[in-house]
Amino acid sequence: MSPDTAYAALEERVLARDQKGASEIYYGLVKSGRPLPEMLRQAVRIHAPYTHVPYHERIDDGYVNFVNNDHCLLSARAALHLSKMVPAAAAGLPMAQTVWYIPTGLDIWNQKIARAPGHYARGFQMPDGPPPAPIVHWPDQEPLALDGSLKERLGQWMTLVHRGQVVDAYRVFLGLMANPTERRAALAELVFAGLIDVQDRSFQNRSYTTGHKSFRARATVELGDAIGWDLAHDVLYAGALDIAVGPRWYSLYEVACNAVTVYLEGQTLHAVPYGGTTELERTILADNKAPLTKPESDALLDVILHLPEPGYLEQITALLKAGKDPRSILDAIQVGCAKTVLATHNDLNFSLPQHCYEYCNTLGWFWDTFAHPQRIKLLYLSAAYLNQAAHHQRLTGDLLPARIEKPANTSGLDAGQMAAAVEAATIALDAPKAVGWTQAYLESGHDPAPLVQALAMACSRLGNDPHNQEIALCMLEDYGKNRSSDRGRLLLAAAQHTARHRKYGDPLDCSRRFGQALGIAALH
Repeated sequence: MSPDTAYAALEERVLARDQKGASEIYYGLVKSGRPLPEMLRQAVRIHAPYTHVPYHERIDDGYVNFVNNDHCLLSARAALHLSKMVPAAAAGLPMAQTVWYIPTGLDIWNQKIARAPGHYARGFQMPDGPPPAPIVHWPDQEPLALDGSLKERLGQWMTLVHRGQVVDAYRVFLGLMANPTERRAALAELVFAGLIDVQDRSFQNRSYTTGHKSFRARATVELGDAIGWDLAHDVLYAGALDIAVGPRWYSLYEVACNAVTVYLEGQTLHAVPYGGTTELERTILADNKAPLTKPESDALLDVILHLPEPGYLEQITALLKAGKDPRSILDAIQVGCAKTVLATHNDLNFSLPQHCYEYCNTLGWFWDTFAHPQRIKLLYLSAAYLNQAAHHQRLTGDLLPARIEKPANTSGLDAGQMAAAVEAATIALDAPKAVGWTQAYLESGHDPAPLVQALAMACSRLGNDPHNQEIALCMLEDYGKNRSSDRGRLLLAAAQHTARHRKYGDPLDCSRRFGQALGIAALH
């Protein structure tokens, strides 16, 4: 097939919800050497109209029900990065998982009420015959240009997002993106709008954002950068429109704002409008360079993971006032997120720990990518999220000691042999052994690169749920950047989550098919 014919056929198979047929077309594209950015662009073009929902919540006969977030775009981001982490022969495997998932990820709204087949309709019996066409809940729009300075226009856009004016907010954002000189500022504000949208409670809740607006916004930025913004309108349609779709939760970010006023500035809070950043916030971002020591990191995490408010607010404030680098504090918080994942053993109870980790990974990326003025408030928010997640786990029977089964004797084993054992235990879904082999590898003194590759390969082989790739990728990314002396816990958490988190159907089905089609014996 010509590329145009192949992509048209791919679209037809995706809309028919045909995972096998879509995958066969993808194998042909890989064999013909089509570049990954092109395939990502086409995949996003196909799913973008069908991965929005009217609202991320329903009230059905008096009962509140959650409506899930799209993972097609997040899977595409994972494919973009994991393709560079796995062995070259398997570089197409992460994208194979994306193509395998997309037919099951369309029209989540109707999946949740048994009117469409897919990942979220697993518990329903679908009627015989061809599936109904997926619904376009939010049609694409034309850009809308506003008058005023860039700051004023970004403020107007944020107001539209805050008020849930979905179409107007999306049109204004397209207008902001039309000017190449203003794109980075607009993209930074898009991710910021996602980062401040975090639920204020979680125990006995299922309807919460878990930070998903920021994950989708980050994927939008990275995929647009990879594809090229002149060709990335479909990425904006898939990623930017959802930022204003309700419900939106800003109460926890309000706590972070007021923490700056009350704890950092030492002021009494009054019922007057506040705004912007303080001189002290700006000074901390510019001047605080001292890294956390291990005792300081341990003490901070003990407070966040085990004590109620306002303990963590006071602890972070004290560290900032002592000249500690806020980015180093975030490194410690990422380690705390990894500890919470390692302390989770119920395969159905990873929602808060895994998304809290992805949130703190996204914040780290945002911190390093955009010099946004509100990062100190987001630091407080990340600690608040981890505090909430840890207490949720404790109240639901987790936050228990990590289960680690180290091999009895690894003397004489080289890096390749130990990395292979990590991958094998992870693929076998034996979490204690996977974590044990990972710890043994870290203690061996071997170059960590083969271990990182083995974990990337393991998560890329396990399909039917993009969380398998998304979460491990975040931990592998942070392992390369995190400056904490305990950063090895991030790899332990990657093994734990990949092996222990709930799996659906035959999780190796997609990777076996890809291996057979591409002649990769290790995947058969």
